[in-house]
Formats: sequence, C-alpha cells, structure tokens
Amino acid sequence: MNHKQNPDDRSDNVEKLEDMIQNTMENIEAAEETLEFASGDGRNAIKEKNQRRQESIESFKSEIEDEKQARENGYE
Repeated sequence: MNHKQNPDDRSDNVEKLEDMIQNTMENIEAAEETLEFASGDGRNAIKEKNQRRQESIESFKSEIEDEKQARENGYE
C-alpha cells in the first residue's frame, strides 16, 4: 500500500494559533471564576493549571511570530 504524503499547508497556522490563544484565555477566565467556590487543593490545582495555560499562550505567541516570519520568507 502506497501512502501519499500530504503537502505542508501552513497558510492558516497564524489564524489557528490565534484561535488557540483566545480559547486558552477563555479557559483561564472560566477557571478564575471557579476559584471562589474552590478550596485547598482545588484552588492550588486551578492556579497551577492556569499557570501552565499562561505558558502555553506565550509559546503560541512565539509560534505566531515564527509563522509570520515564514510567511514573509515564502515558507522556505
């Protein structure tokens, strides 16, 4: 069986990453709202998860810059 490799389509990566940032920010906000009802370990878990989410956002922003640079260079 021959497997045909799909071409690398990066044309909408920036938009996808921007959507991922928006979704992650919404998740952070929703988690923050639940903090008032959480206690002890639950509060700590939410705070830790939001910290990881914030780190993900920073990574997404870095990837966006890389993708924008690649667009300017013609995805070479």
